[in-house]
Amino acid sequence: MSYWDLVEPYWDDVRIYDEPGVFTAQLARLPEPSRHLFVTHWTQSEIQNGGLGQFFSNHTGILAPEAVVGFQALGMPETSAQLALAMRAFGEAYPRERAARGGVTPSTEIEDRFADLLETEAGGFWDAADRYALKNEAAQRKLDGSGRAS
Repeated sequence: MSYWDLVEPYWDDVRIYDEPGVFTAQLARLPEPSRHLFVTHWTQSEIQNGGLGQFFSNHTGILAPEAVVGFQALGMPETSAQLALAMRAFGEAYPRERAARGGVTPSTEIEDRFADLLETEAGGFWDAADRYALKNEAAQRKLDGSGRAS
């Protein structure tokens, strides 16, 4: 089983491009395992592509608070902590609005540490995500027999 099996059925149900309230309402409708996998997938994908600066300045940055929780759920507490540390550059309250996140670039040290942890902690993101999906697949499938929330 791949973690993508728990993400793909919901891929079009949550739009990171919507307003924060719409985004969080859409995300809340996903089963918890899919929610964690959805946000961590987006996060690692964006950061692998262009770093933390790109993640925060693009629409994907809207889901940073959920990604901190998601990495914890996947058994990647250090990765979660690095993301939370990077988010502190924005002050006490993390801004969900994209425009408010522009111009802030996390330190190179945080960037490098996060990238390293994505590859190594708990066997790396892909292994951790697959293990989490396998562990949670049966519970999620009980929702309505297909894995989709009813």
